[in-house]
Amino acid sequence: MGRILLVIRLALRDLRRRRTEAALLLIAILAATTTLTLGLVLRDAAGDPYQSTRAATKGPDVVANVGQTADLAELGKLATASGVTAHSGPYPVIARKLEASGRTSDVQAMGRDATITAVDQPQVTQGSWVSDGGVVLEAAFADSLDVGVGDSVTLDSRSFKVVGVAVTAAMPPYPGASCIVSAGCINGAIPDDRDLPAGLLHNPGLVWLTQADVLSLASDPSSLSYVMNLKLTDPDKAQAFVDRNGGDHGGAMPMQTWESILADATDLAKDSQILLLIGAWLLGLLAVASLSVLVGGRMADQHRRVGLLKAVGGTPSLVAAVLLAEYLLVAAVAAAAGLTIGALTAPLLTESSAGLVGSAGTASLTLSTISLVTAVALGVAVVATAVPAVRGARSSTVSALADAARPPRRTGWLIILSARLPVPLLLALRVAARRPRRFVLGVISIAVTVSGIYVLLVLNAFLGDQPGTGAYTETQVAVLRHVLLVWTVILLTLAAVNAIVITWATVLDNRHASALARTLGATPRETTVALATAQVLPALLGAVLGVFPGGWALFAAINTITGGDSDRATLPTPWQLIALVLATVLVVAALTSVPAHLGGRRPVTATL
Repeated sequence: MGRILLVIRLALRDLRRRRTEAALLLIAILAATTTLTLGLVLRDAAGDPYQSTRAATKGPDVVANVGQTADLAELGKLATASGVTAHSGPYPVIARKLEASGRTSDVQAMGRDATITAVDQPQVTQGSWVSDGGVVLEAAFADSLDVGVGDSVTLDSRSFKVVGVAVTAAMPPYPGASCIVSAGCINGAIPDDRDLPAGLLHNPGLVWLTQADVLSLASDPSSLSYVMNLKLTDPDKAQAFVDRNGGDHGGAMPMQTWESILADATDLAKDSQILLLIGAWLLGLLAVASLSVLVGGRMADQHRRVGLLKAVGGTPSLVAAVLLAEYLLVAAVAAAAGLTIGALTAPLLTESSAGLVGSAGTASLTLSTISLVTAVALGVAVVATAVPAVRGARSSTVSALADAARPPRRTGWLIILSARLPVPLLLALRVAARRPRRFVLGVISIAVTVSGIYVLLVLNAFLGDQPGTGAYTETQVAVLRHVLLVWTVILLTLAAVNAIVITWATVLDNRHASALARTLGATPRETTVALATAQVLPALLGAVLGVFPGGWALFAAINTITGGDSDRATLPTPWQLIALVLATVLVVAALTSVPAHLGGRRPVTATL
């Protein structure tokens, strides 16, 4: 048998013998890889569909508009400005009310030619392009109204037939459309304590008519605005062109670059990506802690197996390879599953992308995404298992076969402190002190989890205030709540797995000490309570550290990355934080009671 085949067969056999530990290991890595995949997919979603739309529609590099007919001459000068290679327009635009499906919405109606233009030719996804008496709706706007080709809509008491649905790269999809009318616009929800100023459009949609139809809707020429689309020699210098031609938003001739349109079109996907990538880092830390404890516990359980492998001729390198291969196999499966789940889940975490060619939620598993997720999964497994595997492989064959109990570490101050305590607490303190590194890992695991929950509380309160402030629409708030829900479920699941893994590893490591304590008079109930309490102690310390400084520091880091305003955030109240700490301790106690109970009921004679 070849060496590689032997290693794989031994690793698979051990995984089959210990299915529970293998499942916990799979869940730990799967949580991190799924979240990382979601973040990376949404990163791609924040650019690729817009670029596809831009190419398909001959998207402009700069969009300029003026609010009055008198400024048309200034707008016309841009067509011959330095750096401009092509243009379309100027096109008339008017602000009107559209009635469809029993709803009334503000719209910006743009007059276009029936012929194909060289710059910004919206791509028709349903039906046909503009014609007399017909209207074409921007795709995301049509999707929101649930209106399709053949339906009738009303513009200022005039009925128009929907002849088409189209997408454009000259404006973000509804409801984040740019404002190109002189009346002015406001996007998002209207605060409860504010009245919308007269004439101001609220979340306007975009529709296209023939120029003759738009002019017929204008009772007064001063109600018309005009827009022009420009193509530049160097699209990357679009902002420099705007600055050179005085096209700031506060001027008489506002301009918008294609980069700013891209940012507006994919703003929600970027917010979701930031949250998920931060969640992926947190889950990665939890996965490393979980694996480290799980590996340590399994090494204690596999001590005799290591001795057997070495006794029949296995070299230390072969033994280390077998131990490492188990975790690498599980990590590879977890990476594949995480990529699949992340790709299938991504469409649920983005807003409707009907306004772009392709879908902002369509998973595009590029080679770089697959490679990065796989590398992270394998890297987590190697970091957590390499040192224990090498240490186990280098252990003495005789001592491994004997599988003797590990001598306890005797600490004078701990003995003095615990001597007069009740038996369960006495044993719990000594169990916790027996493995200080495991104790620290338990503290870190709980601290990371509570830090994440702290941030979730802040973000949830922030999103709860948005319908009254207008920063996000209700649809966008719902999407971001889905992101937080995914993060919460995975975070709590992995934290629960960590608590169970740490307790089971402690049970295995203390099986001899627990059996000896029972021979000296401790009851099974006392040893069970001691094992569970040994996990409650680091949970209490980790929960306190997770609230401060952990949660506060994590929120500050997120706020810095996103460029947010921390003054607008509502931090958890002291009562919420106290409840969070107490709930953490109670949940950890409940999760650890079952494995502790199973460990405390083992027959003493068999263990000794």
